[in-house]
Amino acid sequence: MARDGRPLQLFRNLNAKIAAIPMIFTAVVIFAGGTIWTVVYSFTDSKLLPRLRWVGLDQYDRLWNTSRWIISIENLMIYGVFSLVFSLVIGFVLAALLDQKIRFENTFRTIFLYPFALSFIVTGLVWQWILNPDFGVQSVIRDLGWESFTFDPLYTADIVIYGILIAGLWQGTGLIMCLMLAGLRGIDEDVWKAARVDGIPIWKTYLFIIIPMMRPVFITTLVLIASGIVRVYDLVVAQTSGGPGIASEVPAKYVYDKMFLGQNLAQGFAGSTMMLLTVLIVLIPWAYLEFGGKRRV
Repeated sequence: MARDGRPLQLFRNLNAKIAAIPMIFTAVVIFAGGTIWTVVYSFTDSKLLPRLRWVGLDQYDRLWNTSRWIISIENLMIYGVFSLVFSLVIGFVLAALLDQKIRFENTFRTIFLYPFALSFIVTGLVWQWILNPDFGVQSVIRDLGWESFTFDPLYTADIVIYGILIAGLWQGTGLIMCLMLAGLRGIDEDVWKAARVDGIPIWKTYLFIIIPMMRPVFITTLVLIASGIVRVYDLVVAQTSGGPGIASEVPAKYVYDKMFLGQNLAQGFAGSTMMLLTVLIVLIPWAYLEFGGKRRV
């Protein structure tokens, strides 16, 4: 007890603190410990089993001189840029349309959000069938009379990543729409009334008033999209398995193949560490924007 008769700060909300112990233990020991372990062993020559035989930066040098890794980074950049832009634009437009309080809003919202409830493997398989030239979109269009129509992105090395992008957008845009809709519903109705009274066009209202007011929603959405981009794996495996050849390779698949199929743990750890750095590049600016700015006077 403190001198004034109140319980010590350490023992306040004791039940809640005890209940949080498993989560804290998991975060510290498994996540933080596993991350440190991965980084440490990325500087070794571990093969089938981990071993502490140091090789310095050799694994990273090999990593960035491997064409497969370079292709995976290029694919991730293409997928990431287009996924980020289209997810935000499509999600916001859909949210703005639903925000007009249209009829059957709940039905439309459910339809748009439903793909997010599916696993990425299921989504990848579905779109593999849809984009299959033998019985998918190409086959349907040709049966309608356009026999010269060609649309087989998953079988063309130059555009295969865009076929994967279509599946990713189909699954993830619904969640972005819901986040944006929640942000729009949080805007005070007086803001809309004032904009109408001042005669501001609707597109200017969204662009110069509403979107700046939704800054926290956009930042959170950007973090969610970016984290999903870095760890994209299931869609690629389900749709193309990295093919044709290695044309649709992504970093997560490279790491998995090296660790579990290539029996080269250290090389996989080096790739994992580079992915971790990418995540930190995303999270650190987000943390600064969310928490650093609030301390300013």
